[in-house]
Amino acid sequence: MNQMIDAWKDVVTKNYANFSGRLGLAGFWWFVLVNFIVELVLLILVVAVHPIFLVLYIGYALAVIVPSIAAGIRRLHDTGKSGWFLLISLIPFVGGIILLVLFAQKGQPEANQYGPPVTSAPASGIQPA
Repeated sequence: MNQMIDAWKDVVTKNYANFSGRLGLAGFWWFVLVNFIVELVLLILVVAVHPIFLVLYIGYALAVIVPSIAAGIRRLHDTGKSGWFLLISLIPFVGGIILLVLFAQKGQPEANQYGPPVTSAPASGIQPA
C-alpha cells in the first residue's frame, strides 16, 4: 500500500511536469493503479451518492493530465523510445494496444540517451528526482 502511495506522490508532486528522465515499470503501474482507484471511487460517489461529486471527479481528472503524460513519456524513455511514441495512442483501435505493449516492456538495464537506469528500490521502480 505504501509503494502505491509513494509512486503516486513521486509522479504527481515531485515530477509533476518532468518530461525528462526515466520511470521504472513498477513505479509507472503503481501510479496507474492509484489513479484508476481514485477515479473509480469518485465515479461511484457521483452515481451512488450525489452528482455534486462530479465537480471533484472532473477536478481530479484535470489535475492529473500533465503528470500522467509526463509519466507516460518517462516510461517510454525507460524502454529507449522517444516520448513522441505517446502519440501512437491517437491511432484508432490499435494505437492504445500498441502503447500498452510499449508501457509493459522492461526498461533498458543500461544507461540510454534519456539517463541512467532506475536505481531505487527494486519493488518501487521510482527514479529519484
